[in-house]
Amino acid sequence: MSDDRKRVLISGGGPVGLFCALLLARRGVYVRVFDVNGCLQDDPRAATTHPATLEIMDAAGLAEDMARVGLVTPVFQYWDRPSGRLVAQFDNALLADDTKWPTVVQCEQFKTAGIILQRLKALENVEVLFNHETLAHEQDSTGVTVSVRGPDGVARHRGGWLIGCDGGRSVTRKQAGIAFEGFTYEERFLVLTTPFDFNRHRGYCERSYFADPEEWCNCFKVAADGPPGLWRTVFPADPHAPLEDLTSMEAAQARLQKFFPSARPYEIVHRNIYAIHQRVAETFRRGRVLLAGDSAHVNNSIGGMGLNGGLQDADNLADKLARVIVDGEPERLLDLYDLQRRTVTVEFTQAQTIANKQRLEARDPATRARNFEELASAAADPQKARAFMRRAGMLDMQARAGSITLEGA
Repeated sequence: MSDDRKRVLISGGGPVGLFCALLLARRGVYVRVFDVNGCLQDDPRAATTHPATLEIMDAAGLAEDMARVGLVTPVFQYWDRPSGRLVAQFDNALLADDTKWPTVVQCEQFKTAGIILQRLKALENVEVLFNHETLAHEQDSTGVTVSVRGPDGVARHRGGWLIGCDGGRSVTRKQAGIAFEGFTYEERFLVLTTPFDFNRHRGYCERSYFADPEEWCNCFKVAADGPPGLWRTVFPADPHAPLEDLTSMEAAQARLQKFFPSARPYEIVHRNIYAIHQRVAETFRRGRVLLAGDSAHVNNSIGGMGLNGGLQDADNLADKLARVIVDGEPERLLDLYDLQRRTVTVEFTQAQTIANKQRLEARDPATRARNFEELASAAADPQKARAFMRRAGMLDMQARAGSITLEGA
């Protein structure tokens, strides 16, 4: 293509970057994606896909395939772990009048990325270059030049726009001089994965949250390679403990036995530990450089909102960028992307995930009792339950984003 100004360069070939590429390419935009890895990564994190995101994926023709390779899980529960009491149960079926997708689909992010990549292979105006590491970029009034290290050395690529989808440590964001505002939790999150069937043996549904003043837990199921699937448990981890003391097989076994005593040893197939951040980029746009997904915002995983927010970024950004490139609309439209997505990320994703963590870890007996009362009251009242699930399912977030306008736009 002769006019590089109409080409979009994307740093990062995870689900957000690939989804941006797909949506742009379908509008006739030429796209080139760079990813440092040799292929899609079999990353076990980020499985939950909420109703608001399923609407977007459905519009792109992807949701049915995600449901096919994932698990449809409409119900979620809150438990008081010390007493073993079921505090509240919510059923997304109450959202049937609000969305075509009144459920959650547990589809691991590498599966979502794989589904999108298959669609991209059928498009001639997209290049996905694995083993290509973005090193730096320079922008001017007509475009962006990106230095990329590939198998044959470092080359310079020219495009009209650069989208950073290269994760929480985003080179694109750092090169653009965009601050990543927020904080990092002192504790880490420990993830232990097992084929043990918590539904059959314990009565827990596929998405269960356990409040405990000493050691909360998330427990949810993914389809993995097929039946019987895998259950992922997430625990807070001592920030001062040596890594081996947390992730050894003996330590992992002890952790599961302490929380869910079993007569037999657990089979544990994955052990991961990672730091937790609550951060948002000071802007999602700097000139011809745009950010989406973890490059723009990160949060704790309780409630499963991180990747959802990234896919919603991609949908919003691709629509506006295509309107600028293909339809000739003013570039100011991209300021609206920044305003809409950054506003709802702060107001909803950050606020909700922080509150989710606080609800599970609360230590004060009066606070715990109040939390449980609020949850039980909401679950028992269909109107309150619907309102609770609209927020948890990110439908309110999408509605809020759509209501935000630029003055004079």
